[in-house]
Amino acid sequence: MTKTSIRSSHRSKRARRGLAQHLATIGTIMLTAWAASAIAQEQPTTLEQMPAELEKRFALSALPPQLREEATIYLLDPEKGYELAIEGTSGVTCIVQRTVWEMADFRDDIYIPLCYDAAGTSTYLHVIMEAARIRAEGMGPQELKSTIARRWEDGTYQVPERAGMSYMVAPVQRTIGPPDLEVITLSLPHFMPYAPGVSNQDIGAHPDLADPASLQNPFIERQGIDEQSYFIHMVGVDEKADILNRETDLVKDLCAYRDVLCLADAD
Repeated sequence: MTKTSIRSSHRSKRARRGLAQHLATIGTIMLTAWAASAIAQEQPTTLEQMPAELEKRFALSALPPQLREEATIYLLDPEKGYELAIEGTSGVTCIVQRTVWEMADFRDDIYIPLCYDAAGTSTYLHVIMEAARIRAEGMGPQELKSTIARRWEDGTYQVPERAGMSYMVAPVQRTIGPPDLEVITLSLPHFMPYAPGVSNQDIGAHPDLADPASLQNPFIERQGIDEQSYFIHMVGVDEKADILNRETDLVKDLCAYRDVLCLADAD
């Protein structure tokens, strides 16, 4: 055998070993992803209906106290969707969101108290409530995500025609949060003016989830799609303390209801 053929043979063997190692790595990644998916699927996904009075208080806590008396409230029936509990007069509507369609994951431990003004109620909140209804009808999480995204793309859903506000000044919420975007229970009261199509680059913002101080300045949160972009304006440290003090009973009652709603730093 010539030196050239020997070198060619060695190169061929190294290539085969490299390919085998590459395929093994891909296989490991695929198995890991499959295992993670299987674990996620084993988590409880059936929603438990909250006690009505507790859910009303929780939903209304997303609003400043001065705005609560005239607000509309919907409560979630996990088998049907949201149903009107109190019809207000201000155009502001409040719920506790339990399904986040962008996650493509049906968990039973998501609790997001939020309120929208009239412009947001007929647009953004309408989508959230439709997602809950579709989930109740039996559609799976991946199909739900595709369905909602398609409706945004084909114009079935529209952004608000004017500026408006989503209120999220509740003392507690359980959702994806900083710094690592895992599902956690936290106190993060803030206001969310609508900003469809706006980016952090557009407003010169540089939020860093690992740096809480950077989040005290307004920034943009894009919730899955450009149409669902919001300015995030956190309340100040003193305002947050006032909220937690004012809502002490609610915080305790939520923790007594479910462990996952207990704040780690609550007394």
